[in-house]
Amino acid sequence: MENSALPPPIASQDDKTLGMVMDILCLVGFPIIGPLIIWLMKKDQSPYLDAQGRELLNFQISYFIYAMISAVLIAVLIGIASFIFTIIGLVKAADGKVYRFPLCIRML
Repeated sequence: MENSALPPPIASQDDKTLGMVMDILCLVGFPIIGPLIIWLMKKDQSPYLDAQGRELLNFQISYFIYAMISAVLIAVLIGIASFIFTIIGLVKAADGKVYRFPLCIRML
C-alpha cells in the first residue's frame, strides 16, 4: 500500500531507464534475477530504484508463488477428474454403454 505521506522519490533519466530495464528483464525471461541484480547494485544510490525494485520484486515473487500454487492445484484437480471419469467410463463399459467423457475435445 502506498504511503501518501511520503513524497515520491525523484528519478533521474538514468534511474528511469534502469527502472524500465528491470521491467523489460521480467518480460524477456528474467523475472526475479534480472531486477534483483539491478536493485542490489543501485538501491543505496537511488531512492527511486530502491522503491521501484522493491515493488517489482515483491510483485514477481508473489506471482511466482501464485503460479506454483495454481500448478499444483491444476495437476491435482485434473488428475482427480481424470481418475474419476475413467472409473465412470470403466463402469459404463462393463454395462456395454459408451460413456461420453465431459470436457472432452472430440478430435476423432
